[in-house]
Amino acid sequence: MGPKFEAVQRARPCAHRQNRRALGYILIAMTTFYLIRHAANDWLGNAIAGWTAGVSLNTEGRAQAERLAARLASRKIAHIYSSPLERARETAAPLAAALGIEVGIREALGEVRFGDWSGTRLQVLERDPRWRLFNHYRSGTRPPGGELAVETQARVVAELESLRERHPGETVAVVSHADSIRAALAYYLGVPIDLYQRMECLPASFSVLRLSEEGPMVAGLNQIVE
Repeated sequence: MGPKFEAVQRARPCAHRQNRRALGYILIAMTTFYLIRHAANDWLGNAIAGWTAGVSLNTEGRAQAERLAARLASRKIAHIYSSPLERARETAAPLAAALGIEVGIREALGEVRFGDWSGTRLQVLERDPRWRLFNHYRSGTRPPGGELAVETQARVVAELESLRERHPGETVAVVSHADSIRAALAYYLGVPIDLYQRMECLPASFSVLRLSEEGPMVAGLNQIVE
């Protein structure tokens, strides 16, 4: 099957497309992304995992990943990419097995780099004024030894644009992390990054993003599989 295309009506027909001039349409390749947050693990709600190695899915998370794979198996996904972190790769694995697709690992899809906060329990961070500031002013607050939210956003968006160019008109699953996904969606929605926490991104949820040369379209947010 060749790439899918979406007809986009122009105010004026494209002069060099003689066979489409009367209709006023050209064909634009739309790449569809399923932006998937990794499934549940024992660190959620307890501590900052960040880039800590060895954070795997728990029993609930493995069940979520299986249900997610069953839900998305019919979506004509042609490629799967994942953050290098275990919890993301383990979420991608059931979908990859169902579709017979190899998972491509992309470091740019990884979690926010929380620096010195990685591995710290949330109840400890709540006493740190820098943590409170970080949660109110993401655009200008850098975690100690970590990265700004705008830096996370820049690398994730750059990776999605690279994948769009690599897979025009195809459907791509991307398994990443809540803040990385929300930062990318904020960019494409034109939402200030300080407000992206208003978008919920639950474990094993997916959001649908369509990209083309004409621009972005967010077609779904935080969809979960019961």
